[in-house]
Amino acid sequence: MPKIIVEVMPKADLLDPAGKAVANALQRKGHKEIANVRIGKRIELHYASNPTDADIEAAKQIAADFLSNGVIEDVINVTVEN
Repeated sequence: MPKIIVEVMPKADLLDPAGKAVANALQRKGHKEIANVRIGKRIELHYASNPTDADIEAAKQIAADFLSNGVIEDVINVTVEN
């Protein structure tokens, strides 16, 4: 089933408590090479047929209006996956 994938991440200048917790846990487990972790969201919008250019543009608007909080998050990617 074709889908549009929307990726949302916390804004770079904001604290990511979940990412910080994971980074600290990884450091404690010996993964000293990992300096930082950021945790975001992946949202899948499934379509009955291949998404058109208009569907992709609509998904970008949906991502900005409904799937992310513009105050604390950025939509970083909107792609089609078949």
